[in-house]
Amino acid sequence: MSKNSKFFISFFILILPFLILHSQTGKIEINGIILDESNYAVPYVAVGIVKKHIGTASTEDGEFSFLVSNTEMQDTLSISSLGYDAFKIKISDYLKLEKKEIILKETITELEEIKILKPSEYVQNAIEHLKENTISKPHQIEMLYRRAATENGKSKFFVENYIKIRDRGPAYPLGLVQVMEARKSADYRIWKRKQWTHSLTWMATANPLRPTDKQPNLKRFTWKKIGDSSYEGEDVVIIKGIDPKSKTEVTLYIGVENFTIFRIEKQKALFLYKKYQDGRVYLSYYSNEWGFGKNQVPKEYWGTEAEKMTYRLEAFVYNIETNKKKIKIVPFGGDTDMGSLDLPYHPNFWSNLSMPPDTKFFKRIKKELESNYGVSLENQFKFVNK
Repeated sequence: MSKNSKFFISFFILILPFLILHSQTGKIEINGIILDESNYAVPYVAVGIVKKHIGTASTEDGEFSFLVSNTEMQDTLSISSLGYDAFKIKISDYLKLEKKEIILKETITELEEIKILKPSEYVQNAIEHLKENTISKPHQIEMLYRRAATENGKSKFFVENYIKIRDRGPAYPLGLVQVMEARKSADYRIWKRKQWTHSLTWMATANPLRPTDKQPNLKRFTWKKIGDSSYEGEDVVIIKGIDPKSKTEVTLYIGVENFTIFRIEKQKALFLYKKYQDGRVYLSYYSNEWGFGKNQVPKEYWGTEAEKMTYRLEAFVYNIETNKKKIKIVPFGGDTDMGSLDLPYHPNFWSNLSMPPDTKFFKRIKKELESNYGVSLENQFKFVNK
């Protein structure tokens, strides 16, 4: 066999999985893992094509996955994360790599003396510049939103919604919501609680920057700097605040150049933002977990597993549209419990959706749901949804 023949066979074997996927869906999967120089996984990294706002965030294990088409082959895959130098590679070149690993180099951060402010001043500047640093004009966000209801620490009911939101960023109240697709698992809960509104409402109230009736007064917080980082070449300060009255804790990752907020932590809630093509940021990933005190649980469920009930939440932003002519929202489901929505089930939509790699959040939920009666989650979706 000639060298040319051997090369062709090797190359064909290498690209075969991509050809199969493309032939089935018209899309090509971009996946891999992001590591640091010590070979440790880097979580919550923004991955995608910035100019076309296509992409995702890496999981806790550093894994990522999203779909592109042939028209994106010459576009640039951009990888950016707090604390690391940005990494870029052409999509077509990335697909040729035998090993789909991206190694990020840690950024050496040294703040210039002239830029050092009091912690509270960084926060105040970030709030004052919030509208100009985020996409604050009307735009459309598409996201995968997940909610698991647990009892006594074990998942009993899981729901996924694919949602469109007409939003103006964290400086404004949450906009119009349209739930496009929905699916759910079997419901093994003792207390089949229904939320009075969609769980997205609680994502909004968990964000300390977004105006809601539960927005904390950040001016009342005691702030201190707890570390330094960087984001795409910009120095970042990590500022932690505590409300002396409620003991609520909020941590903000703030760029020192423009006072852009790249990451928010509030109790167990996490908000990650990534840059749009014009430098402003928008939400990329969200996760949270919250529960109920015993006095919030109906007495009939005291002494049962339902006495310790929590919600686990996770959201991945898929697309963002800023062209007003292309923004189309027909309000539906925003004021309804996400597990009670009456929507037809479209299996093809879910099988063709570029699902993120299984996060620890999802793996845990899946394992717990399947352990209830030994029924796989996929079969639960198949039997429960109509």
